[in-house]
Amino acid sequence: MLSIGLILPDVLGTYGDDGNALVLRQRARMRGIDAEIHKIHLGDPVPDSLDLYCLGGGEDTAQILAAEHLLSDGGLQRAAAKGTPVLGICAGLQVLGWSFRAGGRVVDGVGLIDATTIALEKRAIGEVQSTPTGAGITAELTEPLTGFENHMGATILGPDAQPLGRVTRGVGNTDVYGADEVAADRSQLSAEGVVQGNVVCTYMHGPALARNPQLADLLLAKAMGIPLMELAPLDLEVVEKLRRERLA
Repeated sequence: MLSIGLILPDVLGTYGDDGNALVLRQRARMRGIDAEIHKIHLGDPVPDSLDLYCLGGGEDTAQILAAEHLLSDGGLQRAAAKGTPVLGICAGLQVLGWSFRAGGRVVDGVGLIDATTIALEKRAIGEVQSTPTGAGITAELTEPLTGFENHMGATILGPDAQPLGRVTRGVGNTDVYGADEVAADRSQLSAEGVVQGNVVCTYMHGPALARNPQLADLLLAKAMGIPLMELAPLDLEVVEKLRRERLA
């Protein structure tokens, strides 16, 4: 049984990112792999025994509640320390960093990724595409990444984190250079998402895994402890049609 943890869908479910867990479950089941989604709501303990975890997007108040809950609980941090894959989307990305700005103040994050989020001068909204960097556990990714970004966060990566992709369209993590709060460099300006250890984060909505099936399969493979190439291929023309449309 493959167990997929959907973290705080009641507060981090604004943009339909719950769909990422559904995609993972369905792509597993289509291969004959028994898979179930475990929803962990605000106030629930986060079990550290699941195979894969997903966090979605949300507004300021939701982010603050999520960060406070995850920091006090510690279950997600224990799971990550075991090498369990974690996917964070948008607000989920920000919450997993060292700190982010919400509600007019700086809020402590969970600290699973070496990243700090301040504020963009202008909202990033629209299609975003990138070329995967192949950093860390994403080394097997070969296909372009596509999604829809909608955020006011300027996320600056520290030395322990690497981008998931390099932007070819859209904004990505930030369009800020030389902010007082961080030591930025020019490479930050083309960065999209974060990879650090077994944690993969992105600003891509869509849901991200519906629009990027190779990334979904990579996470499934990591959760199962096998190389991506060992997963049986799925021939789904409707998914490929969606990708062609979005990439065009």
